[in-house]
Amino acid sequence: MSFFPASLENLIDKFASLPGIGRKSAQRLAFHVLALPDAEAKAFADAITEAKANVRCCSVCQNLTEGEICSICASDRRDKSTICVVSEPRDVLSIERGREYNGTYHVLHGVLSPMSHVGPDDIRIKELLVRVAESDVQEVIMATNPDTEGEATAMYISRLLKPFNIRVTRLAYGIPVGSNLEFADDATLNRAIEGRTEM
Repeated sequence: MSFFPASLENLIDKFASLPGIGRKSAQRLAFHVLALPDAEAKAFADAITEAKANVRCCSVCQNLTEGEICSICASDRRDKSTICVVSEPRDVLSIERGREYNGTYHVLHGVLSPMSHVGPDDIRIKELLVRVAESDVQEVIMATNPDTEGEATAMYISRLLKPFNIRVTRLAYGIPVGSNLEFADDATLNRAIEGRTEM
């Protein structure tokens, strides 16, 4: 039996369907939205509708954009010979925050996951292969997460890129800056030793 009106329950259910939002958080969000002045609530709803209507994938890198091509692909200052392959659009923001990388990106919109029935045709691998074949790409950096699915995706794509005779690299793994060795797990320590660099 529900204690709330049907429309409020529906709003709570919609918030609860978002990733990382539990039932209690969904209730808090729903009550917050109900408490907003009418103009703010309408602006909130309009922002969702507008984003859904206007945001699409860049025709080059598959990142999110409002135009045909995103600002990174359109920039003359970016190194078009290097492509950093990431799983999700939010990963682009993470790398851009570092202000070191000056190449372009390719967003897969997922990773290979047989358990979740996600195969090669379900993510944007084909678009990457076409892009590499049709442009002067020298290096592809695999920047998927260092978990099972991310590793499997990186290995699969690197095998597909072999015939193109380009450099395929993987992000280095290791000990985070500011941490202690005693708290690092065995796999992280092993990766750090394997990926050591000269000083």
